[in-house]
Amino acid sequence: KMAGSSAPWIGSAYLFLQSTCKTIALPSLYESSQKKPYVFEALKLALADCTGSMNGVDVLKVHCSHPHLIVQLKFCKRENCRQFLRSYREGALQKSLQSNLQLSLATTTVPLEVELKAGSEHLDKMLKDEDRCLECIYREKPDRLPDEEIMELEERFKSLMLHQSTNNNVAVKDCSSLKSSSLPYPQGNSLPPQVTFIFQGQQFDNRTITPDDHQKFAKSVSKKWKQVGRSLQKSCRALRDPVIDNLALEYDREGLYEQAYQMLLRFIQSEGKKATIARLIAALEENSLISLAEELLGLHSNEDCS
Repeated sequence: KMAGSSAPWIGSAYLFLQSTCKTIALPSLYESSQKKPYVFEALKLALADCTGSMNGVDVLKVHCSHPHLIVQLKFCKRENCRQFLRSYREGALQKSLQSNLQLSLATTTVPLEVELKAGSEHLDKMLKDEDRCLECIYREKPDRLPDEEIMELEERFKSLMLHQSTNNNVAVKDCSSLKSSSLPYPQGNSLPPQVTFIFQGQQFDNRTITPDDHQKFAKSVSKKWKQVGRSLQKSCRALRDPVIDNLALEYDREGLYEQAYQMLLRFIQSEGKKATIARLIAALEENSLISLAEELLGLHSNEDCS
């Protein structure tokens, strides 16, 4: 019985994830030895966001069943499970997963469909009845311990967290928080050699933003530079309010080019190697600046890439 205090409250559920973008297949990304740690990282961060703790829910197994990525979850506290259900119901989990996948994979937006099951019960159909959902999850006891692969990914994730925490202690002003930066890449020489991203159905090599990119952006973005800045702001502490408005005032007399140039300069200086073209393209795409994105990627704007 759920009310019983003698036994710990433990339950299990399955989270089904599917990308609605035809060019992004989550199972294929997870099956890639290079991309797997970044997909796992995004999962962990999103789950932590939605339960309020890194230990709010355990990942026991990740199954690849095209087109779904199926994550087996274990809850050890009813309150953590309740908080997870509320985040799921309100769409916060879905949004957090999308943004963390975008950052961790250094790609453009990753639109997702999510589904939650406990045994044969489809919890999406009963989300308004929180207690019933809790009862369904509680009835499903975990049938496994975390498998070897998950344990290895957990160890890598913990080392990345420790590395980020150390960096934050050394230079708090220059480092984004773990939640903000989502560690798109580990620091130093462990940067993956060929990180790619998808734009309009085509795959591009990711790279840091070049001086040429910088100038093209400042020249062409015009009045929308503030909107792009606010998109970048979501994952860049250096652009948090009121920085963008202050830049607009400070460089008002120099005009739009200089305002845009200085905004992107702040992003580049703050993010270092993480100031990638993929993040800039995602911000441009979010603000319907497709022709500028195509120019930065060397595409002809008159090509039909729809």
